[in-house]
Amino acid sequence: MIQRILAFAYRDWLFARRNIFSVVEMLFWPIVGMLSIGLMGNFLQLTRDQQAFILTGAIVLGTLQVTQLDVAYALLHDIWSKSVKHTFLTPTGVVEYLIGPWLIGMVRGTVVFSMLSGFSMYAFRFYLPGFTPTAILLIGVFMNALLMGGLVSILVLQYGQKAEISAWTFAYLFILVAGIYYPASQLPPFFYHVALLIPLTYFLDYFRTFYGHSAHLAHPLIKGFGLLAISITAMFAGLKMSLSRARRTGVLLRLSE
Repeated sequence: MIQRILAFAYRDWLFARRNIFSVVEMLFWPIVGMLSIGLMGNFLQLTRDQQAFILTGAIVLGTLQVTQLDVAYALLHDIWSKSVKHTFLTPTGVVEYLIGPWLIGMVRGTVVFSMLSGFSMYAFRFYLPGFTPTAILLIGVFMNALLMGGLVSILVLQYGQKAEISAWTFAYLFILVAGIYYPASQLPPFFYHVALLIPLTYFLDYFRTFYGHSAHLAHPLIKGFGLLAISITAMFAGLKMSLSRARRTGVLLRLSE
């Protein structure tokens, strides 16, 4: 399994290295989003902690989007190259199929996080609260990215190529409900209860306590990691069932045509 994981990671690295436009896109959109939020904070004359609160949302969004796209592209690259059936003729499993690209996604996500944080420190007086809280946030973001990328693959196997748009929308929908620029408690009641089912909500709430904002959710790390464990296990089980169904119904063959 380790060799297959590294093989898929290497494949994803080759895709990224050969497509310079994807690298430019990886850097361009997160910078635009973070710059617009930072300038808005300056215009509104927010305090340093208030501006750090909203910049955290922009930085997390950029990092999450870049990382989960690598996971989602695991299947989409096979579809676009018409090689889905060839890949799944090999003795590969759904775990190594996603974990390999996820490793590359974490590298790219770390680069984006470092770049956005550094630029925010220089331009908007942003600051990180320390190594441990930052590392915990990154672990949470990366695991949420794995979950979202897996959900995209499930949707594509269930509904075909028309579901591939979810690769670009999932990160925005998740973080919109999780509280990108506001606490989840500010959401309408229905969406607030939906937010409580999203692990990312708890990691954002935990991280923002270091900027002088009281926690709105009790035991955020226990709940966040607990939800991730349940969700990722269910995601891999769902992906395995979706793949089995796609083989049985001929969806894999149609995705390769």
